[in-house]
Amino acid sequence: MENIISSVNDIVWSNALIILCLGAGIYFSFVTKFLQVRYLREMVNLLFKGESSQKGISSFQAFTVAIAGRVGTGNIAGVATAIAMGGPGAIFWMWAIAFLGSASAFIEATLGQIYKQVKDGQYRGGPAYYIEKGLGMKWYAVLFAVATIISMALFLPGVQSNSIASGISNAFEVPVEYTGGLVTLLLALIIIGGVKRIGKVAEVVVPFMAGAYILMSVVIIFMNISEVPAILNLIFSSAFDIEPAFAGIFGMAISWGVKRGIYSNEAGQGTAPHAAAAAEVSHPAKQGLVQAFSVYVDTLFVCTATAFMILFTGQYNVVNPEGGFIVENIPGVTFGPEFTQAAVNTHFPTLGSGFVAVSLFFFAFTTIMAYYYIAETNLSYLNTKGNKWAIWVLRFLLLGATFYGSVKTAESAWMLGDIGVGVMAWLNVVAIILLHKPALRALKDYQAQKDAGLDPVFDAKKLGIENADVWDKKMQDRKDAQEDKELQTA
Repeated sequence: MENIISSVNDIVWSNALIILCLGAGIYFSFVTKFLQVRYLREMVNLLFKGESSQKGISSFQAFTVAIAGRVGTGNIAGVATAIAMGGPGAIFWMWAIAFLGSASAFIEATLGQIYKQVKDGQYRGGPAYYIEKGLGMKWYAVLFAVATIISMALFLPGVQSNSIASGISNAFEVPVEYTGGLVTLLLALIIIGGVKRIGKVAEVVVPFMAGAYILMSVVIIFMNISEVPAILNLIFSSAFDIEPAFAGIFGMAISWGVKRGIYSNEAGQGTAPHAAAAAEVSHPAKQGLVQAFSVYVDTLFVCTATAFMILFTGQYNVVNPEGGFIVENIPGVTFGPEFTQAAVNTHFPTLGSGFVAVSLFFFAFTTIMAYYYIAETNLSYLNTKGNKWAIWVLRFLLLGATFYGSVKTAESAWMLGDIGVGVMAWLNVVAIILLHKPALRALKDYQAQKDAGLDPVFDAKKLGIENADVWDKKMQDRKDAQEDKELQTA
């Protein structure tokens, strides 16, 4: 079975997908005139604006739900895997796909907002919705929804729970099945409450978990501040096959850097538009910019912090593609959260393993919460009759996959997760390349209104965008309210 999974993974993650993701990021960066740089200040300002409503969550809640999905085991175990398989140079390619992917994240999140719908009394949106309403390709939308449900409910939860269980086991010697059971129980209590509860939990937990982890990283970086130039030199020289110690793995550095970068920040994968669509905003570009910033938080902050801690302390191995290891500083460990735990232990022997294990618990747990929300959104898209039993089947499948993942081997868990991420990325990146023009119109309109000193309001019909039903209704309600006000004044 593992051979079959490995073969499928190799097909999905061929060089074609690497080129597609990098190419899309480059293209969107140019057509948006590098919004990831031009709008950086605006992204931060928008984070804390906007309020939730009965149908939608606030911009900040949508941001934290998206961060919950992005900041997970990929930021700890995933970074370790990138270094193990591609050497220190893989970190540069993680940065590259994050910078370019920020533009892709804007496009997909803005499209999620433009084509969102009201279902089950709340905003629902994502690739399935914008593929059907924007491209008019129902079969493609159904294909994406089915692929996403399978990935989010069956393939990906196991990666997160496996990392939690192995991290806790390594730090506290707790049997993995006990940890798996606790994680599954806590998850059940939250996901039964739906998106509102997920948003409220993420709003509290995400800033706390990311802040504590980055604070620890900053402390270790300052303790090794004199080594920063050498580490940066190692990353850049290894990224371009200049560093003699890692010569010959240039292709692996690109492949694993991009693969783990996409797994971690999810730009272009099609997950973040689900959370973006749930936000209550006056203009789709607002949430698009917020989601573009979340890619920076994930990779440029959290992943970089992990990478620096590992590289400062030398607590890593690098696999030789031809067999054995190029570097083997931690015997008996190929890759995983153990790299990060060993790195923190170097400076804080009594704290390191436990701190990383607890951080990993919060990171990965909130990611599984986000997975459930994404799976539920796509099930809602398919479940036009509103059958409640379908939601319960989904919940039990995801909870079962979460527990099973905690007790299976890490290698098979990661391969299944990679397949899920890769299939979604293939489907979504092709879709947003075909459908990116409405997002560009929204960005141009947003800037024009900002230049005029206005708080941007979206009028889809004015921009020639069809099937934006929620926005058409909002605009009509706004016009009706204005007419009523004028009549009362008269």
